[in-house]
Amino acid sequence: MKAAVLTERGADGVTWSDYPDPVRKPGESVMRVLSSSINRVDLYMRDSGVGITHSLPQVMGVEGAGEIVETEPGSGLEVGQKVILYAGAFCGSCRYCMAGNQPLCEKVQIMGEHRDGGFADYIAMPSRNFFPLVDDADMQAAGALMTGHLTAWRMLFGKQTLMPGESVLIVGIGGGVAVACLQLAKMIGARVFVTSSSDEKIARAVAMGAEGGVNYTKDNVAKAILDMSGGGVDMVIDSVGDASWGDSLKSLRRGGRLVTCGATTGSHPSADIQRMFIRQLTVYGSTGGDVGEFRLLIDVFNQGLIKPVIDKTFRMPDIRDALDRLYKGEQFGKVSVVA
Repeated sequence: MKAAVLTERGADGVTWSDYPDPVRKPGESVMRVLSSSINRVDLYMRDSGVGITHSLPQVMGVEGAGEIVETEPGSGLEVGQKVILYAGAFCGSCRYCMAGNQPLCEKVQIMGEHRDGGFADYIAMPSRNFFPLVDDADMQAAGALMTGHLTAWRMLFGKQTLMPGESVLIVGIGGGVAVACLQLAKMIGARVFVTSSSDEKIARAVAMGAEGGVNYTKDNVAKAILDMSGGGVDMVIDSVGDASWGDSLKSLRRGGRLVTCGATTGSHPSADIQRMFIRQLTVYGSTGGDVGEFRLLIDVFNQGLIKPVIDKTFRMPDIRDALDRLYKGEQFGKVSVVA
């Protein structure tokens, strides 16, 4: 088969080349990949990979959707069935898996990180990681659904659920997770505000239902958000880190919560502890989502209530160009790759 193979760090270390076909192990199924999308972790794997246990060469790609081509009796899957992948091959037996919290699995192996991923003609994963889609599912959209929208789902509805009528600030609108948060927040009737360095991205967010936005290169974010929201938002979604953390905390109402899933500008901002305890703020991290949350997200997708915003589409052999598109940070929504 052909696959996007990472052989060394850096942009030149990714090639669309021949790679051994996946061999199905007991309990696994094989999918023909129809679509996937580019995520920040793909860039991290390309350029660093520090802290992620793996060995090169490795097939990249942390999500995918396609059709089952090989399975075993009793798997519940059928050859030709349209499916979407849950990226983490979880053990099913540790304390976290037994509690239904698969993202914290002690032995998890994530495709494209710890094992071969979805930028390929075919991929093998445990059969329980394949979830059926409706027959007429938009497969390009399905390939861009899991990473961004499942991460957004847990951030918004996980530890402290965003409720209808509450307000949320999404920092740095444009990336896949941020746009997914906007879609899901509007789906449940929440008020949404955004920040960006691009007036065009803010305008696109407003067109999708955001009440307003702040260009952080021009205006004081915290002051503007306090004015627009009427005293502060209930929740802030911040995956930026150092550069935005202070404004994010200042934008919260008393008793508000800040949720983070990344730190693209640095991971050691001022904690501003005095503000946190005086205003009784909550700060917590979030990564991915569990199988139950994924089932709910797929139900919403299958009903046509949510569809990922596709920024630009590339063919799999053009994987380097697709990665560069995300690296430049110009996208609004997901950078899609298709077979």
